[in-house]
Amino acid sequence: MTDTSENMIDYEKEMVGTIAVEDKDKLDLGALTAWFEANVEGYAGPISYTKFKGGQSNPTYRIDTPGASYVLRRQPFGKLLPSAHAVDREYKVMTALHPTGFPVPRTYGLCEDPEVLGSKFFVMSLADGRNLWNGALPNNTPDERREIYFAMIDTIADLHKADIDEIGLADFGKREDYCARQINRWSKQYKLSETETIPEMDRLIEWLPETIPAQHASSVVHGDYRLDNMIFHKTENRVIAVLDWELSTLGDPIADFSYLMLNWYNDADGRAGLGGVDIKALGIPSVEEAVERYVTRTGFPVPPMEWYFAYNLFRLAGIIQGIKKRVIDGTASSAHAKKTSERVVPLVEHAYRFAQAAGLK
Repeated sequence: MTDTSENMIDYEKEMVGTIAVEDKDKLDLGALTAWFEANVEGYAGPISYTKFKGGQSNPTYRIDTPGASYVLRRQPFGKLLPSAHAVDREYKVMTALHPTGFPVPRTYGLCEDPEVLGSKFFVMSLADGRNLWNGALPNNTPDERREIYFAMIDTIADLHKADIDEIGLADFGKREDYCARQINRWSKQYKLSETETIPEMDRLIEWLPETIPAQHASSVVHGDYRLDNMIFHKTENRVIAVLDWELSTLGDPIADFSYLMLNWYNDADGRAGLGGVDIKALGIPSVEEAVERYVTRTGFPVPPMEWYFAYNLFRLAGIIQGIKKRVIDGTASSAHAKKTSERVVPLVEHAYRFAQAAGLK
């Protein structure tokens, strides 16, 4: 894929930090104070609050008191799709992982009564550190970049080693056939939103379900594990909090790890993508080095990465085809949506090349 540095956005400037809360996102401070008094250990008011800038699907607030700061994450107000905006699942997985020492915020409480604030919400500790967005890490040295990337890899490896039964997540999802379910889902979604015939995509829809590697382990999978979904220590190159667990479930850890590794191939646009970047000069580990580190830490066999890259790019193409259909139908008319929709064919072609490397004839 090509370097798109001329179109890069400074995401750290745009997305990091907080803003004043707009009227549409305001919370009932009286109701919130009463809930804090009843549920948050050590709480002492009064409360002030702002809203985080980031484009989360679940609005997220910084809650400040004289002695402590917290984060409140809630579902959007109004009618929601049944399985979307799963703040209760986020709360459950973080609550299970925190006592193990895995870097997630401490959770204080989940409110499932929409009468309190207008939607479900939960409260967690504030991770005070660095939120990095640009995968090229322009403000770091080569040694620091290497440390940051190894920290990301070590952290996802530790997630995948966590004992599902021991930490109380046995019922968090189906353990087996993860990739088969995902391929089936995104094949259907793609066909429902198909706008043109792409022969390579049709072939992938046939080939992928027939060639799924054996799932040798079942683990918690994050579902959207990438640089900007974690907080790093202010001065040390280690992860202090993994955030945004909305897509988490149980499944194939290699599918989760290979999703992270796709960033080595995604366009460099100011976010996690490294496509077109001279990673060797920057000190960023190669794909081979990253895989070796993950395998060493987990004890898993070396995975067939070409197949998993084909699978993840196929999945991404299916998601973006839905955006393309909405652009064509006129229900997603923004310039960003149109630009995104143009990625379908390149993604399919890239997936097909990886599939060929994995044995597709």
